[in-house]
Amino acid sequence: MTAPHITITYCTQCNWLLRASWMASELLNTFGADLGAVTLKPGTGGIFVVDADGTRIWERKADGGFPDAAELKRRVRDAVLPDWALGHADKAAE
Repeated sequence: MTAPHITITYCTQCNWLLRASWMASELLNTFGADLGAVTLKPGTGGIFVVDADGTRIWERKADGGFPDAAELKRRVRDAVLPDWALGHADKAAE
């Protein structure tokens, strides 16, 4: 089994690179080597989406804004690493 690949597509016109890179850093810090890659992909038109192995797990327009780090981690875990325990972030969701 190959490690999951996360892609964060962000709007360059909106200057969301810093937000995208922060979220990528949060994911890499949490999941480490259990992720195969986290890719930042520039886009335009107000796009901010996160895909996990090709499955959309967050879309700014559909989900009403940007995810906080804990929510994004939960969605990544649920989509591609279901056996992964998030500790206190799991308790906050209960």
